Amino acid sequence: MTSSAARPPLARPRRVVLGGVCLALAAHLGRPVWWIRLLALALAVCGGAGVLMYLWLWAFVPLEDPRGDEEEPASVRRSAPASAFLLVLAALATLGFLVGNGQSTTALLLLTAASGLAVVWSLTFDRNDPGRSTGHGVVVRFVAVALLVVGGVTSLLSRPTAANAVLGVAVVVLGVAVIAAPRVVTLWSDLMGERAARVREVQRAEIAAHLHDSVLQTLALIQNRAGASSEVARIARAQERELRDWLFVGDTPVAADLATELRDVAAAIELDYAVRIEVVAAGLSVDTSSAALVAAAREAMVNAARHAGGEVSVYLETAPGSIDVFVRDRGPGVDLGSLPSDRLGIRESIIGRMTRAGGSATVRPGSGGSGTEVHLHLEVPRD
Repeated sequence: MTSSAARPPLARPRRVVLGGVCLALAAHLGRPVWWIRLLALALAVCGGAGVLMYLWLWAFVPLEDPRGDEEEPASVRRSAPASAFLLVLAALATLGFLVGNGQSTTALLLLTAASGLAVVWSLTFDRNDPGRSTGHGVVVRFVAVALLVVGGVTSLLSRPTAANAVLGVAVVVLGVAVIAAPRVVTLWSDLMGERAARVREVQRAEIAAHLHDSVLQTLALIQNRAGASSEVARIARAQERELRDWLFVGDTPVAADLATELRDVAAAIELDYAVRIEVVAAGLSVDTSSAALVAAAREAMVNAARHAGGEVSVYLETAPGSIDVFVRDRGPGVDLGSLPSDRLGIRESIIGRMTRAGGSATVRPGSGGSGTEVHLHLEVPRD
């Protein structure tokens, strides 16, 4: 006898006959599955207690964890074609209704219930079953509509009574509803998805507003009080940027333009150096047209962060035929003529790279003679 401590958890498998309840009980109790199924059938004839118990366990017993070797771990494969069985039952009810000349109300109700359940099953369980083809649901709905139309027309023509007329019209209307059911289900799913997306968007906006009024402003205050060159300000800027990226994910375009790439480069440099880099873009939004331009701009920003620190400004100006990038710092400045011959950072990584790309680069003192300004210019073909 298997002890209760050694019993596996009660969970329905993902490869089942119908609902997996008997398989779950057999594994949990350590009994043969045929014994559990026989007990369920015996209880089913006792006033329907077995059916109620099966449905209750089906609704509340969870599925087992998916296995990595399955093709679709989240899906449930059912070997019993329940929708086909229901259609067979509906066909037998239709046959009985026709043999009785449309006089059996029980047969008509059984026809209606079995056909409706077959369509509902195909739209719910069979729709996510990888063992069922796409055309399976179409065939089920077609056969169900045909049976319902036959039953409805037979009810209307059998006896011209009010009850038969109501039943016949109801069955025909149900047949029309079966045809429209897939579209209604799709529209309902889309509506629920849009509603959930709106709720998430409102919640995210409320969180963003709250964090902007508290955390983001606190991080900005830390940066202003600590100074651009301090380690505290660098960490605060990194946290602020990470928080903004998390809050506003999905709001930026997927295809990054040149301004976005320069901002990404500046953000990466700020993680390594105690510097604040502000990127301002003006003009047209253009794609990254030259890797050399981005690489030269990055080298200029790295030099400014390494030798000047503090605050560095990057100004991008795009015109229909040209791109200009200005990198300005407030450091001690640089004299190209006095640089040693082995210092190739500016000569080769900036000026030489831009020249080879067909552009130009100039390094000169900043406004008022303080700091350094690197000007990158590149001609681009007009559209």
